[in-house]
Amino acid sequence: MAPPDTSANVLIPGADDDTAAALGQWLLHLSAERGLSPKTLEAYGRDARGFLAFMAGHLGGPVGLGAMDGLQPRDVRAFMAKRRGDGLDGRSIARALAAVRSFARFLEREGRGRMAAFAAVRTPKVGRRLPRPLAVAAARAVSSVEARAHDDVPDWVIARDTAVLALLYGSGLRISEALGLTQKDAPPPEADGQITVLGKGGKMRQVPVIRRVARSIADYRRLCPWTLGADDPLFVGVKGGPLSPRIIQLAMERLRGALGLPETATPHALRHSFATHLLGRGGDLRSIQELLGHASLSTTQIYTEVDTAALLRVYESTHPRA
Repeated sequence: MAPPDTSANVLIPGADDDTAAALGQWLLHLSAERGLSPKTLEAYGRDARGFLAFMAGHLGGPVGLGAMDGLQPRDVRAFMAKRRGDGLDGRSIARALAAVRSFARFLEREGRGRMAAFAAVRTPKVGRRLPRPLAVAAARAVSSVEARAHDDVPDWVIARDTAVLALLYGSGLRISEALGLTQKDAPPPEADGQITVLGKGGKMRQVPVIRRVARSIADYRRLCPWTLGADDPLFVGVKGGPLSPRIIQLAMERLRGALGLPETATPHALRHSFATHLLGRGGDLRSIQELLGHASLSTTQIYTEVDTAALLRVYESTHPRA
């Protein structure tokens, strides 16, 4: 994904030139100083522009920095009410509020006003969204070559996609972590092993690779038509360049149709499946945290809720008195 335009010269409906320039500078700050991903920058920019467009209509004219400084809590609440009226859920409204608060804090640090209205408004409560793992049989099917045996694509492409999906489920990787591996990272195919991955925040961690997954990777490398060096990507596209995450997402979409899986069956759901299935078989929560690369144990603990919810569903569907 290309990064959003963060230049100070972008025209923003609802904002005067100074405010548009300040928004561009804020996005540059988020990119350079905080290292936010292009996807996050795009979402923040979209939310901030939506806020300015709303305020232009709400206040009856383009929003200048003076108008931003003079906003009242009721103005910010009006924006949130409009978003809720547009059908956004609490999570989306909270994200939009976080974006405009970040912009306001940037303006304060730059001496452009105090922006007190944003701190005076409560963030809407957001219920925790439980991960949606696949059943064990479905996760195994997705990460097998047989599921795509009739696809009209080269054998090496099927082997490549299978190897990536097997890594996501077998080692609990994020898709970016799997596609960030190089040829020299490939595990030996003859035994269980481990690989080092670069996770969020530039943190390195070691994860296990079972023999079946290692063999999937070896099968793909054997069939791959490209001659690749040690520092080249482990998984490559049809032209020999780095593989796009979108290709794996499309492969998963085809598998959903072939296997009759729900739309929640995404590549990231395989990482959820890895954690949930380990926990269901008695895995230690702290160890699962380390395998997933979570900075906080509280992030990993959500999988205990998934496991409990699954047990309750089994109980309700099978117990004669339920």
